[in-house]
Amino acid sequence: MVSVNVWNADIYDEKLSFVSELGKSLIQMLGPKQGEKILDLGCGTGDLTNEIAKLGAEVVGIDGSSHMIEKARKKYPYISFFVDRGETFRTQERYDAIFSNAALHWMKQDESVVQSMALALREGGRLVAEFGGKGNVDAIVKAIEEVLLTNYGIDAKEKNPWYFPSIGEYSSLLEKYGFRVMYANHFDRPTPLPDGDQGLDHWLDGFAGAFFAGLKSSEKDMVYQQIKQRLKAYLWKDGVWIADYKRIRIMAAKEKTVQF
Repeated sequence: MVSVNVWNADIYDEKLSFVSELGKSLIQMLGPKQGEKILDLGCGTGDLTNEIAKLGAEVVGIDGSSHMIEKARKKYPYISFFVDRGETFRTQERYDAIFSNAALHWMKQDESVVQSMALALREGGRLVAEFGGKGNVDAIVKAIEEVLLTNYGIDAKEKNPWYFPSIGEYSSLLEKYGFRVMYANHFDRPTPLPDGDQGLDHWLDGFAGAFFAGLKSSEKDMVYQQIKQRLKAYLWKDGVWIADYKRIRIMAAKEKTVQF
């Protein structure tokens, strides 16, 4: 069974806005040009979609969460936003570029996603993306798995909602669907979580809910405390939780039309 995260758009904006802030430098890598048609895949509540639009591109945002899209439409009513999934979306438009920040690692049917992107790009169009790479939040995931197994006999590996590939895995997949990988970087990015001791709680609420589905509120509170106890020596520094992010940034161009 596929684990699905339940998104709360308000909490995302209020407590987890660092995701969009960290993605702003990816827009520089994208280099949007006036009048270009750009698709923001996994746009969330639309903050980066709006940054792209401000540079003169004709941008469309899609996200699998209706809650995120509803919030994006309220914030930026002059931009087109649609609910759709990366694995299955199809469009008659052929885009000059696809932009994706912190989204592709939520799409576990990776080959279907790459096929969707290849079909949506014009020949010569580019993909610019950042997402979790191999080893991303490894310490947090291990702490979740250990606590759930010890307390409840739950095999959390079956609940893991993420896909964290290596550069080799993802580059090979892109090449299979007619992309030429021009740049790829797998790097450590220790990421401070806002709001002091509550920072990790917000992160677990916002991103790791699939692991805790079915637990009562009191049980979840206890599990959170035990996770934090295990991680304190590794990820707690000067009153701030530092998430052990490992990211991939990639730029690729669609070289030719491929028949699937």
